[in-house]
Amino acid sequence: MHEVMTVPTAATQSTKKTVSVQERKYKCAYCSRAFSRSEHRSRHERSHTKERPFKCLKCRSTFVRRDLLLRHDRTVHAKDGGVPLHSEVKRRSTKNSASAGPAKPSIAIEQAAIEQLEGDGGMVDLETAAALMTELHYAAAAAIVDHEQEMLLQEKSRRSMSSNPESVFDPNVSYASGAIPVQNMSTWDPPTPSSTAGPEPPRSHYMSHSQSSQDSCVSWSSNSLQIPSSASSVMERSLSADPGHSATVTPTSYASPHPLFTGPSSPANHSGSSASQAAPPPAPPSVDSDHERNMVLDNIREIDEERAVLDKFRLPSRSGLNRYLAAYFNLFHHHLPFLHTGSFNPSTLAPPLLLAVLSIGALYTFEKEQAYTLHMSSKVLVNNFIARHHEFNSRNCPLWTTQTLLLNMVFASWSGDPKGLDWACSIRDLLANIVAGGRYELQVRMDQRGDEMPTREEWILEEGSKRTYYAIYVFFGLLTLTYNHIPAIAHDEFDTLSLPCSETLWNLDGSDDQAWREHLSNASMPTFKEAHTGLNNGEIPQYSVFAARVIINALFLDVLELKRNVEIVESVVSEYRERLSVALETWHRALEYCTPETMIVSLTAPQKGHPLVFNSMAMYRCAMARLEVDLVSIQEALRYHVPEDVASVMTSASGLIPRSEAMTKVIQQCFECFQIPALMGIRWVARTSALNWSVEHPLCGFELMLILSLWLYRLEEEMETDPPTEEEEAMLTKVRNLFDDDSVELYGSRLSAAVAMVWGGMIDEVVVWGITKLLGESFKLHSHTLALSDDIGMTSSSSPSSSATPEAEDLDSEME
Repeated sequence: MHEVMTVPTAATQSTKKTVSVQERKYKCAYCSRAFSRSEHRSRHERSHTKERPFKCLKCRSTFVRRDLLLRHDRTVHAKDGGVPLHSEVKRRSTKNSASAGPAKPSIAIEQAAIEQLEGDGGMVDLETAAALMTELHYAAAAAIVDHEQEMLLQEKSRRSMSSNPESVFDPNVSYASGAIPVQNMSTWDPPTPSSTAGPEPPRSHYMSHSQSSQDSCVSWSSNSLQIPSSASSVMERSLSADPGHSATVTPTSYASPHPLFTGPSSPANHSGSSASQAAPPPAPPSVDSDHERNMVLDNIREIDEERAVLDKFRLPSRSGLNRYLAAYFNLFHHHLPFLHTGSFNPSTLAPPLLLAVLSIGALYTFEKEQAYTLHMSSKVLVNNFIARHHEFNSRNCPLWTTQTLLLNMVFASWSGDPKGLDWACSIRDLLANIVAGGRYELQVRMDQRGDEMPTREEWILEEGSKRTYYAIYVFFGLLTLTYNHIPAIAHDEFDTLSLPCSETLWNLDGSDDQAWREHLSNASMPTFKEAHTGLNNGEIPQYSVFAARVIINALFLDVLELKRNVEIVESVVSEYRERLSVALETWHRALEYCTPETMIVSLTAPQKGHPLVFNSMAMYRCAMARLEVDLVSIQEALRYHVPEDVASVMTSASGLIPRSEAMTKVIQQCFECFQIPALMGIRWVARTSALNWSVEHPLCGFELMLILSLWLYRLEEEMETDPPTEEEEAMLTKVRNLFDDDSVELYGSRLSAAVAMVWGGMIDEVVVWGITKLLGESFKLHSHTLALSDDIGMTSSSSPSSSATPEAEDLDSEME
């Protein structure tokens, strides 16, 4: 008999589908969904019951799954230095570890991820896969750090500690409370987890920071945003060893002695410059020999008369010094260029200023403990120096002390620790008085010289002084923007002082004196008052990019004074408001007429021109927003650095956001701020912007994204009772087009919550300045509150990964 071949029909295929559906026998008691496993059903039902059975013993957060609790413990509480939380289930056997090569370090993967894989029979959701990938990235970063520490130990072993007089300096000492006596000034204790000295910091101290900031692929939402494969991560390169032995990572038109920190080439088209005119910035200063390093040590011994630092600090090795110097001048200096690179000689520079520069450079290499050690040592030395010399006043205070205090305040204010901010506030008036006296003395010297051209050395000192005073003015403006601090320097302080010159002139090679004189004589440097008054009258001035950053700071403070001056009558307010709007728009148009720059800065920024233009645009958007809304309560909450408190005030401020035609124009500025990382790639920006963009962007972006999320929330709440206007609907469509439908559905169709979550997850992924971690955590908590208002089952108060929809598509694929 011949076998009869049965051809599958539509009926049999339908039967198979029915059987497959019947296998999902575990039905939800609250809705019609069914699951193939009981644990899947239990997890889903928690979205209905709001049950959070897994509680964190270190804070008040609760979670729907234990693996989320474990991830929260290692990402949030790792910096606390406590014992990490481990799985209660027996560890998986390591029988395959013997096959690994002896040179390869073992990689410890969080057991919770393995348990999840085993429990689900090998079928995992995207959320679990992201957690596993996070563990692998953590382990890889740990292996790299271990390798670097092993090299450092080998270098130390070659040194004879008994015969080397430098052995009294230990770079691994972390200062505890009261460890360093400071005369006549309170000391801010760094929030380091250890207070004891040792030959080598435990790896956990490095990883507590690197887990959240270095090569980690933190799953801050189930939308695991992907970085483009063609974009190399500057952050990953920062984990390399001695830059002198590293290959050139970024191809440029010039050779850099420290290619590790050059970053990708800037896409900016510098107006007024041709390819033949383009030139690189000066090479960062360096310590070229052990003799120069010994000179630095001698300088420290000489200034440290109280021996407050000598017995508690070890100067970094020569390669470490060069690494920090390269990081400062290649990654930070261009955002606040008040130091003169060409005359910056580490072996003859005042030690407090050198240590302040090194501390910020160490931050950019993610060596947090070393950064705090250098910062505290710099602060102690300059404080004791000022206390010893009672004859100093604001007019004869050395410039290096002013520059040191500025860098120490920058470090402390954006550290993410409220004690650092308190210390910065305690010396703010002191620094303002120094600026007043120094500016007066500078003006007297310039007036006495008259029209006579200064020598190059005189000009460097005078221009450096001027740039330092303007840098302090800009920094104080950021303190006002972020923490609502009263402006410490008034506009009239700089009325007669000329604005900073171009960056090309400031960094011109000093070997050609004739070329320098020609550039100086042709430079356009109007006074502060001329530029400020011209903008208010609608006149476009021509000045440098640094001057543009100074003037937008002045206009921002003008807006703030208008909004908060209750004595101005209503009729005059409208007139002032119109004048400020004209000044801001004129400033914006004047960017095209800034002094052409031929010096190419190798930092990636979407804005054309120098990075200072990009930074100025962030301040410009905030000034435009402050014309309509001023969220004072949130600024004051930021002073105390408690994410829960900040998020609570953020959400309750929705009533302060008006709906008007003028507000819709402000939302356009907010949308542009969000669109920039969306078009560049959220993950790529998250992992590289900390090393390329200035601190202005997370600070200004915090305010703009808060306004955008609250405006969207108000539209969502009033959609039925007060439908959006045509302009509001167009803006709403622009924002929604940046997301796919599944991404928004994660937050119960709350576009406001989606915007807040994406921004919060982006800015706290790579941490150079601790303040960004506070802003990111606050935004994520704010996002959860917006989502919970629609009762969609967002169950975690601190982890954005507890969404009940793990099948969401990648946002980056839609952000085009």
